[in-house]
Amino acid sequence: MKTSALPGNYLEKIRNIGIIAHIDAGKTTLTERILFYAKKIHRMGEVHEGTATMDYLPAEQERGITIVSACTTCGWKDKVINIIDTPGHVDFTIEVDRALRVLDGVVAVFCAVGGVEPQSETVWKQSEKYHIPKIAFINKMDRIGASFEAVLEAMRQKLQVVPVPIQVPLGEGEDFKGVIDILRMQKLKFNPQDQGQTFERLPLDKEENEYALKWREYLFEHLAEIDDSVLESYLEGQEVSLDEVNRVLRKATLDLKLVPVLAGSALKNTGVQPALDAVCNYLPSPADVPQIEGIDPSTKEKKFFPISPKSPLSALAFKVTMETGRKLVLLRVYSGKIVSGQTVYNVSQKVEERVARLFRLHADHKEKIEEAVAGQIVAAAGLKNTKTGDTLCLRENPILLEKISEYKPVISMALEPKNNAEEEKLLHALDKVLQEDPTLFVERDKDTEQLIISGMGELHLEVVLDRIRKDFGVEFRAGQPQVVYQETIADEAFGEAEFAKELGEDVHYGYVRLMVEPLSRNSGREIRFEIDKQAWPTEWIEAVYNGIEDGLQAGTIKGFPVQDIRVVVLELKSAEQGSSPVGYRMAAVMALKEALSKAKPMLLEPIMWVEIYTPEEFVGECISLLGAKGGRIENMFDRHGQKIIQSLTPLRKMFGFSTDLRSVTQGRAALSMKFERFDTFDS
Repeated sequence: MKTSALPGNYLEKIRNIGIIAHIDAGKTTLTERILFYAKKIHRMGEVHEGTATMDYLPAEQERGITIVSACTTCGWKDKVINIIDTPGHVDFTIEVDRALRVLDGVVAVFCAVGGVEPQSETVWKQSEKYHIPKIAFINKMDRIGASFEAVLEAMRQKLQVVPVPIQVPLGEGEDFKGVIDILRMQKLKFNPQDQGQTFERLPLDKEENEYALKWREYLFEHLAEIDDSVLESYLEGQEVSLDEVNRVLRKATLDLKLVPVLAGSALKNTGVQPALDAVCNYLPSPADVPQIEGIDPSTKEKKFFPISPKSPLSALAFKVTMETGRKLVLLRVYSGKIVSGQTVYNVSQKVEERVARLFRLHADHKEKIEEAVAGQIVAAAGLKNTKTGDTLCLRENPILLEKISEYKPVISMALEPKNNAEEEKLLHALDKVLQEDPTLFVERDKDTEQLIISGMGELHLEVVLDRIRKDFGVEFRAGQPQVVYQETIADEAFGEAEFAKELGEDVHYGYVRLMVEPLSRNSGREIRFEIDKQAWPTEWIEAVYNGIEDGLQAGTIKGFPVQDIRVVVLELKSAEQGSSPVGYRMAAVMALKEALSKAKPMLLEPIMWVEIYTPEEFVGECISLLGAKGGRIENMFDRHGQKIIQSLTPLRKMFGFSTDLRSVTQGRAALSMKFERFDTFDS
């Protein structure tokens, strides 16, 4: 796409959206219909058949779940929609997070039977972190047990939002026949003969009209609370034009005051086109979102560029993929433009990179383009040093954008190759996989020399290891999964250290005195200096900071990372000769170790939020099983004839739990588990 060919209002024509939900809510099926109706594909694939366009990895097709975020672009009416279909399984939460980081709007898919399930709640809250406007699509209205109003109530209670239906189902479960357009007061009947490509707008009968009027009044009550002109017309009984309704609804959506809600059944090809219209009408374009802020890497002051192809370049690398050994970097261009063959500056790595080629993506297919401009999501080849979260810009006008959130692994596994030749192949494969997945960590155990791989859950590691075996042809043995712990402290303590050693021909000296104190759970780490930093060379201050950062990577109990801690640097001393960054770095590490050992160090373990969905007759067995696993019951309630049991349980006791649950409930219970926090635990 040439910049010269872009219309002046091209930004307003773009929608960068993600589709988020709990596993099995129908995200990928919905995306498949969107692509079909937008003429991007000529045949609809199905998740259950392993033929869905966006689930292109063999592991996804085998399991029937989305594992990696897949990107595609399609057109709808006069808009260009860039779509990212994200995973719903908790083990792949990072895929959702890094997609949300670069998106402007979201379609949240809810199952009409399951409602707001745990992972849909998690990803919704992730989107709230980035202040992303959303619309909701209540899917599977044709399933037995579907309840439109129950899902709306769950949205109010669990998500703390105001859902406003603009489309409601015509019947539920076996009686589901179509949808009613509340804005136009018409019912939509989708043609099964052409897979729902065409539909009729029909007048409502008396009963349907009364039902629709109830929802229309509900909608206008909420619009009137937001807009004075709608309030005035509503009180005077005047008709509000469709354009005016859409204007107010769009503004309320962008301001995160309301969530437009639609209903349908993607599998039955019902209600998808109105959802596409809603994406265009209510979700933001790149021109509608606030300018992304960064910092000047030299001055550390805030900096931003206008969202325009004429601005200096700023782009964020949000994902790395390896295709047949070749590296592709997915980019969101926030300002300026990137041209194929151009040299750009990776300010995060402080290196220049050459953009060999640029592509527009459609799942695992690529369309070569010459340039990418502000507002677009593209893939770039040739960026050898770029990692997830890096910022690309121009060396003469640098900007550093905020990095993507980091996730801490909760489970690890030892890997043993059969021989030295297989170990080389394994290390090569791990290097490729690590470039793609920032939630994976690999290290070598100091005592056993084993390779230890750590990730976000059993399924996460299972998928990774399966891929290494199949894609890279590596044979190895994997040990039993082990829980990853963290360390913290229970008390404040002081430490000091003097480092003075001759290394080579130079003497290196440093002295550091510091204090450590505990912070509340999930506070992370904080490093402060209570000295006049201006009175000391910058490289010494940086060396102390880096030494503390390094020291916090391995605590004093079992060498796990230290969290929820504040480190305060109280004093530095220098020597007449030999003071050096090396000396201060080593002194900082030594002082920190002393302070940590005196501050009552303690282990934190991963605590999981567990939800069990079970028929009532198996409630006793489920509670007993949770008790045997050290679980603490937090809540229990009914939902659509099923009992929901919620508990907090330490991960170390949850291995094999799903198998045990199937056994005691004759396979009739379902399990959802997500990471809650690192903490101590008493059942």
